[in-house]
Amino acid sequence: MDNTDEIIKAGIQDKLQHMADVEHELVDTPKTAEQWHDLIQNLLGGAVDFCFKLIAAIAIFAVGMWIVNKITRSIKFAMERRELEPSLISFSASFINILLRIFVIVIVLTTVGVQMTSIVAVLGAGALAVGMALSGTFQNFAGGIIILFLKPFKVGDVIQTASGRTGTVKKIMIFTTELHTFDNQVVFIPNGPLANGEIINLSDRGARRAEIQIAISYGDDVDVARKVILKVLASDKRIMKNPTPVVFVSNLADSSVVLTVWYWTKYADWFSSQGDMREALYKELPRKKIRFPFPQMDVHIQK
Repeated sequence: MDNTDEIIKAGIQDKLQHMADVEHELVDTPKTAEQWHDLIQNLLGGAVDFCFKLIAAIAIFAVGMWIVNKITRSIKFAMERRELEPSLISFSASFINILLRIFVIVIVLTTVGVQMTSIVAVLGAGALAVGMALSGTFQNFAGGIIILFLKPFKVGDVIQTASGRTGTVKKIMIFTTELHTFDNQVVFIPNGPLANGEIINLSDRGARRAEIQIAISYGDDVDVARKVILKVLASDKRIMKNPTPVVFVSNLADSSVVLTVWYWTKYADWFSSQGDMREALYKELPRKKIRFPFPQMDVHIQK
């Protein structure tokens, strides 16, 4: 044990002495004027070289981003000339723009002096970390691909999502879909939940059935009310003749007879036509002695 301790102590002393010698050589050893000149020249040369590389990298970045925007706009314009679907155009343009920007950034890093092997290693480690942290983002990317190819809806369609949002599709991007609601809100919905959830495409069929309920008083002529309602519907050009509008008694309520009106119209006229029909029937039915009842209750008192 004593010999081992002595050997370890001797080794440590040798290491300390070596470090002291190196420090003495670097700090205390006097340098000639020629050596100082070479050192300063090397430092200045490295600084100037780095400055040139930095300026070149900044120029490449600025020009590269400008070229990326031009290429993206050109591709978008070419797809628009071919009259491709707006959803495919917006998705492809966004995807190509991101890939080209990454390519420009890699060129900038190599210009500064970063080795490609280092970039690949960093990208690999970063991709693993980002992949774990942004698993939901990749789900949104996959959802965008599904929406693009299965086409449950396209740009311009009016949809209702599983979350209850209803509006017009304006853009289908890589990770999100831009939806404009009827009260002028802009909603960005992640593509992952959108592709995996329930989607109601309200404008895909081109026409939609509207339903209106009209309550008339007991004792009024149902046939007369039906004729008035059908006449009002026939006078509106937005109401489709085929399928034929239908009016039927749907309920015998406590204070009224409820008539349900079914008619078909284009989706663009679906909302406005219902309000106009209710107003027209409110004005026309009383002219034919059809009354709108108030809630009432008959009370019988027995002595």
